[in-house]
Amino acid sequence: MAIVEHVPTIRRGLGTVVATASALWVGAYWLNERAWDWLLHGAWGMDPGANLTQSVHFFFYDVIKIALLLTGIIFVITVARSFMSVERTRRLLGGKREGVGNAMAAGLGTITPFCSCSAVPAFIGFVAAGVPTGVTLSFLIASPLVSEIAAGMLWAIFGWEIALLYVVAGWSIAVIAGWVLGRLGAERWVESFVFQTTLHGQALDPSVGLSLQQRVQMGVEEVGSILRKIWPYLLVGIGIGAVIHGWVPQDFFASVASADNLLAVPAAVALGVPLYSNAAGIMPLVEALFAKGVPMGTLLAFMMSVVALSLPEMVLLKRVLKLPLIGLFIAVVAAGIVAVGYLFNLILT
Repeated sequence: MAIVEHVPTIRRGLGTVVATASALWVGAYWLNERAWDWLLHGAWGMDPGANLTQSVHFFFYDVIKIALLLTGIIFVITVARSFMSVERTRRLLGGKREGVGNAMAAGLGTITPFCSCSAVPAFIGFVAAGVPTGVTLSFLIASPLVSEIAAGMLWAIFGWEIALLYVVAGWSIAVIAGWVLGRLGAERWVESFVFQTTLHGQALDPSVGLSLQQRVQMGVEEVGSILRKIWPYLLVGIGIGAVIHGWVPQDFFASVASADNLLAVPAAVALGVPLYSNAAGIMPLVEALFAKGVPMGTLLAFMMSVVALSLPEMVLLKRVLKLPLIGLFIAVVAAGIVAVGYLFNLILT
């Protein structure tokens, strides 16, 4: 059914509602740190230098800050990407050669909303439409690896330079990994039913016929949907970050995860694979570790491994990929992430 049948229209005062919500968002973001400083250090008289105070301040301040960033970024991105659909993406990639196709697929993967939960239907649809397997894999790698939400949060927390490095690195990994897997003949390790899938008629393009009010409503609903899914992981991540921020000595991270430790980056990647989160959920932990002296390259490698090589995604992909290709997928992507971690540590130190 068309999406327009399910999205209620915001009838009146759209401009006023959006402007008021934006002003409230800006005000809340500006007041957040100041409010917690006054409450903890002033009203409650807690020692700013005490470990407990630093942990409590980090937790409550970050819960609100990350929630605000997620709300604003998810809303804006959802409205913007409501103009892109699986069908439109499939048409753009169909018939493209390797190389150019990999670059285009990775670029589209960075701006489209597909993640590990939609990996299987997206893979089947693209391959069935004649998109080369290696090109499809570039898209499949880039889509969860390069998160617009994560890029926006990196920009807000660490600056645009780090956000840009993250996007370029993720895109590069997706292009190279997809090309390598394509040259290795990845299609022979794709389950045969994928190639036998036929597409009956034209798939509905949900971006057609939507009004601005409906796109705004989609943004509001997406904010609620994502926050409901990730809030437990968000609180756990911020809680761990708060403990690290207040109690774990900086010297510990300086010795274990410093740029001088040659095993720090692969260890971070290996640690990230078993975790189940997205880039937004892992961001508070990244921020806390960065404050403790862990190099940015090591942190980005950790974050990328969490979102691109998670065990749940591998389980989903097992439905369409045979074990040799899954093994190669993990090896090639992990090698790219490790290389990016070392490169960033070299550049940013």
